[in-house]
Amino acid sequence: MNTYLAVDFGGGSGRVMAGSICQGTLKLEEVYRFPNRQVRMGNHVYWDFLALFDEMKNGLRQAVRKGYHIRSIGIDTWGVDFGLIDRNGNLLGNPVCYRDPRTDGLPEEFFGGNLVRHYSEAGIQVMSINTLFQLYSMKKSGDTQLEVADRLLFMPDLFSYFLTGVANNEYCIASTSELLDARSRTWNQPLIHRLGVPAHLFGDIVMPGTIRGKLKREIAEEIGLTDEVDIIAVGSHDTASAVYAIPSTQVDKSRCAFLSSGTWSLLGVELDEPILTEEACRAGFTNEGGVGGKIRFLQNITGLWILQRLMAQWKERGERCEYDFLLSAAESADIPSVIDVDDKIFQNPVDMEDAIAEYCEAHGQPIPETYGEVVRCVLQSLALRYKQGIDQLNRLLPAPIEQLNIIGGGCRNSLLNRLTAEALGIPVYAGPVEATAIGNILVQAIAKGEIGSREEIKEFISTLLVLPKEDRAVLLSNANAFRVRR
Repeated sequence: MNTYLAVDFGGGSGRVMAGSICQGTLKLEEVYRFPNRQVRMGNHVYWDFLALFDEMKNGLRQAVRKGYHIRSIGIDTWGVDFGLIDRNGNLLGNPVCYRDPRTDGLPEEFFGGNLVRHYSEAGIQVMSINTLFQLYSMKKSGDTQLEVADRLLFMPDLFSYFLTGVANNEYCIASTSELLDARSRTWNQPLIHRLGVPAHLFGDIVMPGTIRGKLKREIAEEIGLTDEVDIIAVGSHDTASAVYAIPSTQVDKSRCAFLSSGTWSLLGVELDEPILTEEACRAGFTNEGGVGGKIRFLQNITGLWILQRLMAQWKERGERCEYDFLLSAAESADIPSVIDVDDKIFQNPVDMEDAIAEYCEAHGQPIPETYGEVVRCVLQSLALRYKQGIDQLNRLLPAPIEQLNIIGGGCRNSLLNRLTAEALGIPVYAGPVEATAIGNILVQAIAKGEIGSREEIKEFISTLLVLPKEDRAVLLSNANAFRVRR
C-alpha cells in the first residue's frame, strides 16, 4: 500500500507520521517523535537545526524499517524563521528562534508608525517576530551572513533543500515573512529594496502540490531506501496544512471559522482573496497563504504557550503538573481574573506565574493562588480572547460566523473547548487532533494522483469531531453565566 510521510516540526517536538488511503479512508500512524528545543548561546536563542535534521532522518529510517512503500515526503513547520545558505549550499548558521529579543522595538523603528499603507500591500499583522524584522536586525548589526548568503530558506524549505539539493520557497510559509505582496502572491520587491538586503536571497515561490525534487541518493542509501521518493511542497506552514484538513460542513465555508490551537492560537477564516482594509490592519488580522492559493485571514493569538510555560516551571520545581490534574483543578476553581494573553509580559518571562500575578495586581484583579485558579485564569482568558477575535471577524466579513472548528493538539483541552463554546454562543467542534498531518498527507496524495480532491476522504475526517449536538446544546445554554463573570 502506498504511504505518504508527513514530517511535522513544532516548537516543542517533531514527528514523522505515515498516512495511507484505502477506499476513502485515511489511516494515520505516528512513526517517530523527537524533541525540539531552543538553545541559548551567546546573545541569541537558536534552533538546533543539525539535531532536527538528524532526527528527521531517524524517523524516515524507522518508516523504512516498518516496511512502508513510501511514495513521497512532505514537511511542515512553524513560520517566520529561516536559514541562509551560501553558493556552495552550505548552511551559514543555525536559525535564530523567533523568540530571540533581537527584534524588540524594530517594527516602530522601521515603519515609524505608518502601517496602513504597508498593510494594504503585505496584508500581514506587523509583529516583531516576523522575518522582515529578523532581517532588519541582521542588517543593522552588520551580520556578515548577509554578505555571503546566496538564498534565504524558511524552515521547511531548508529541510527540503538538504533532502533534495533544490532551493525554493513554498508559498504558505513565505507568506508569514511579511515580505510578500498579498494580492500577487509574489515577493514585495520595493519592500525588500527598502530593507536593504540582497534581492537574490529570495528564490522561486512554489505552490503546495509542487514536487520539489527527489530524495538525494546518499540520504536514501543512509536510511535504507532503494526506490525514488519525491519531496513534495505541502502547506508547509503547519497551520496551512491543518486548515486544509478541516471537515466540510453544511455551514458555508466563509461563515465557518477555524481555531488552530497549540502553542499559538490562530483564529480566522479561509477566503479567496485578502482583506487589506485599515480596519483589518487595526484589528491585527493577517492574510497568510493557504493551500490552493487560498488566503487564511486570521489573528495570531498567544495560545497554550502560557500554560506550557507554567507546566514546565512547576515541573522544574518538582511540583505536580499532570495535564489531567491541572484541568480537573481548574474545572472546580472559581476566580474572575482575566489576563490579556497577548500582553508582552507573557511573551517569554523568566517566571510565568509571577507574570500572571503581576498583571492581575496591576489591573486590580484577584491574584490566582492555587494551581486550579492559575489554569482557570489562563483558559478563561483565552476563551474571551477568542470571542473578541470572532466579534472582530464579524465586523469585517459580509456575514457573521456561525460555527467554529478547533483543530490541532489544543482541541483535546476539553475545558478550554467548553469555555470557548460558552463565550461564543455558536456551535463549536473539536478535531481533528492530527489536522496538520492529515492536511500534509492530503496534498501529497493529490499531487501523486491517488485522490482527486480532499473531499474524497472528508467522511473519515468528519468522524473525528468530538462535540456531539447534545453536548453543544448544554454548553450554549450556559453561555450567559460565563459572560457575566467577565
